[in-house]
Amino acid sequence: HVQLVESGGGSVQPGQSLRLTCTFSETRYCMGWFRQTPGSQREGVAVIYTESGRTHYSDSVKGRFTISQDNVKTTAFLQMNNLKPEDTGMYYCAVAVGDEGSWCFSLAARPFGYWGQGTQVTVS
Repeated sequence: HVQLVESGGGSVQPGQSLRLTCTFSETRYCMGWFRQTPGSQREGVAVIYTESGRTHYSDSVKGRFTISQDNVKTTAFLQMNNLKPEDTGMYYCAVAVGDEGSWCFSLAARPFGYWGQGTQVTVS
């Protein structure tokens, strides 16, 4: 059973930075960060395949957000720089078990079966 624990959300002003952290109990899978605002669908912003370290980003965060992992590949980070008001939302980390493939890098929420509790990010 995969367990996910998130931390690092908060309230900041535009242009500032935050780093989100997600710890999980196993290695070798696709790990993603998603965000959601009330009334909207969950949006994938960044993914990483833990075995290879390959990453992918949504156009809305490319160049500002960086997803990474620690050396033992059980903790993932989302460094968010130059935050904008439109980045406001509940951020979730999620994990999908499986071999590396395009399904991981599509940023779709459907393949992800394990989700964290969410952490709020507010930019204003």
